[in-house]
Amino acid sequence: MPEPASANDPALLRIEGAVATITLNRPAAFNAIDLAIAKKLEALGAEVEANKDVRVLVIEGEGRAFCAGGDLQTIGAAAEADNIPAVVGEMLAHYHTFITALRRMPKLVLASVHGSAAGAGLSLAFMADLCIAAEDARFTPAYAKIGVSPDGGGTVGLTAAVGPRRALQIFLAEDNFTAQQAQQWGLVAKVVPATELKAATRAFALRLAQNAPAGLAATKALIHQAPTTPIEAQLDAERDGIIACMNSEEFRVAVKKFTSKSK
Repeated sequence: MPEPASANDPALLRIEGAVATITLNRPAAFNAIDLAIAKKLEALGAEVEANKDVRVLVIEGEGRAFCAGGDLQTIGAAAEADNIPAVVGEMLAHYHTFITALRRMPKLVLASVHGSAAGAGLSLAFMADLCIAAEDARFTPAYAKIGVSPDGGGTVGLTAAVGPRRALQIFLAEDNFTAQQAQQWGLVAKVVPATELKAATRAFALRLAQNAPAGLAATKALIHQAPTTPIEAQLDAERDGIIACMNSEEFRVAVKKFTSKSK
């Protein structure tokens, strides 16, 4: 049995119908990722993945930022103690399990970004299937500044969206960029005024949740596997996917509706 939720938990989950929301809840640390939040996210991700009623998962941050990246207090202390492999290795074991679940789960993941998304926070925003951002959101790669390479799926989600050249530019030659730039580069689907972000995120999530579960799950899986799948195998997967979707009740109802209109 999961432990009862507390408002002080480093991440929170609420489920409203077909939409689940995970809130990063370390506002005093700008929702930086430490071991406690990594473990909590892993548990919440598994809970959402197992919930058959959820079609869309929203990820948001409490307080003034979406997520400021890896917790440099924790990492700095590990560097001082010459214990980086153990500390960072354990933290990423849990956090990367969560990131893997986001990509694998047959639900659409929507990041809702305000304030700063830096380092692992930027990676999280773009590892989600889609991203909506406030006009004042800032994306800061941050890794190069401290002489490290990306983590948290940053090289996966971002590279898939913009290609290797732009990804190299972003990670190695950009201090930060705006929500508007991110939208131009295809990383952000919608940019809205900060005061409207909550409502716009909810409306977007509900729109996405209108998709039939079978079609949504198959579309997500097919699109993410396409870049690494040979054409014959991908077309076979498309055939299998559409046939499976056509065996659903939603398809039968939709087709009946469509054919009765066209008569």
